[in-house]
Amino acid sequence: MSEYTIRKYRQSLILGLIGVVKKLFPDEQLKIAYSILDGLYCELEDSLISSREAQRIQDHLRDWVLADQAITYENRKDNLYDCHIDNYEIITIYPPLSRTGSLKYFEVIHFPPGFILLFPNANQAETISPFIPPEKLSSTFSETQRWLENLHLSNVQDVNSIIATKCSQDLICLAEALHEKKISSIADRIFEQRNVRVILISGPSSSGKTTFAQRLSTQLRVNGLRPVALSLDNYFLSREETPRDASGQYDFEALEALDLPLLDAHLNALIKGAEIETPLFDFVSGRRFPTGKLMHMSSDEILVIEGIHALNPRLAPSLDRNQTFKIYVSALFQLNIDAYTRVSTTHVRLIRRLVRDDKFRGIDPERTLAQWESVRRGENSNIFPYQEEATVMFNSSLLYELNALRPNAEHLLNSITPESPHYKTAVHLLTLLSFFDPLDISTVPFNSILREFMGGSTYHQ
Repeated sequence: MSEYTIRKYRQSLILGLIGVVKKLFPDEQLKIAYSILDGLYCELEDSLISSREAQRIQDHLRDWVLADQAITYENRKDNLYDCHIDNYEIITIYPPLSRTGSLKYFEVIHFPPGFILLFPNANQAETISPFIPPEKLSSTFSETQRWLENLHLSNVQDVNSIIATKCSQDLICLAEALHEKKISSIADRIFEQRNVRVILISGPSSSGKTTFAQRLSTQLRVNGLRPVALSLDNYFLSREETPRDASGQYDFEALEALDLPLLDAHLNALIKGAEIETPLFDFVSGRRFPTGKLMHMSSDEILVIEGIHALNPRLAPSLDRNQTFKIYVSALFQLNIDAYTRVSTTHVRLIRRLVRDDKFRGIDPERTLAQWESVRRGENSNIFPYQEEATVMFNSSLLYELNALRPNAEHLLNSITPESPHYKTAVHLLTLLSFFDPLDISTVPFNSILREFMGGSTYHQ
């Protein structure tokens, strides 16, 4: 199932969910809060959902599917869709499927204080993944949600209003201060643990792992610790040795895309105090530079490793896990367009990646979009299953980031022609960006995680 078809399938189930909640709880407002696992976490605005009520929602939604009703919609000039079903109308970014009968695979899971609408596994269209409560991920989302409520921000328009009143600098400072506070708190936990020799930082593509690792290292030094950085990106195999996915594209998200024997040998040598020559990978040519970087780690230093596979236990099986501190970083964007229309964290990361690939990796937007489906499959297989193993999670999203990225991203997306197989994706990303008023990026701090994608970072790219 393609990414576009997945979006249509999910959009159709969301329409059914809205109608079911309207019937079961006529005096309540459904809030689609955020993506979690292969689903959406939802709440009622003024009430807690019981396990019995979650089951009723599932039963009524299944009845709605079995009725095999038509879902009609109109494509508006602004590339949004007016969807009509059960005597109500919802404006959506993605079109739904034409009938409800094909929406056979879903599940409603009670997850206090709300519930999760679980979709089919992204890699297996007719399979619902076993539900393992994502306690740490949910807690990270909830923490961000409380922060937004404290600032009286609930949707994109609230941020646009701040930008319109020339108060965007206050917004930027608040968002960046939250990041700094959280990074400092994580550094304090590492300091208190004492026996940590290796910090493992993982997260999906374009989550800001590199800048996070550098900012964390700064805070560790403030605490009197001595961090030494090692990037997994430098251990990529040469392009011709990279494994390919089922469609024949290079699978950069596969663990086997890394030189695992060399990495394991280097980690063991570093822990023992030996000197190594780490490779340096050139993403433009797809090969390592002829010479690497000499490196060693003394007994009072901490190794900081970042990369998408850092939490995978197969990465370095000989590493002593009792001496590790695991961090999961992801851009959990939480400002919604309205109560029913959320901004996908996946789309936020894709927009980040489009801008970064063009600026730093010599990859045009056509190639970035072509690779994205493979990236997503790799994340579902190799990254997300290990996120709950993290000691702590860090949300790298910034309230203002789509406002700041919009000008560059729009320029790149407008280069995708109607003949491209990725034109629909480009149109939908442009539609999403249209909700965000542009922001002057000159006031974005040079150590911001956002600088990793749009340039001007204090840190070496």
